[in-house]
Amino acid sequence: MAMTLRLPDDLDAKLTERARREGRSKQELAIEAIRDAQNRAELKVDDVLSELMDSDAEILDYLK
Repeated sequence: MAMTLRLPDDLDAKLTERARREGRSKQELAIEAIRDAQNRAELKVDDVLSELMDSDAEILDYLK
């Protein structure tokens, strides 16, 4: 799916420079960054759920 992404000039310059250094496209780098951010967000949710399951195990057992 196509999408237009408008970046502030300073961020675009940094992205352009990194793409040049790494021999990759700005699109590749943007997709990678979005995937990484999504993975980090999912990990946070999983960590919170795991912590709740541990801390509230007694209550959860009672409710079963």
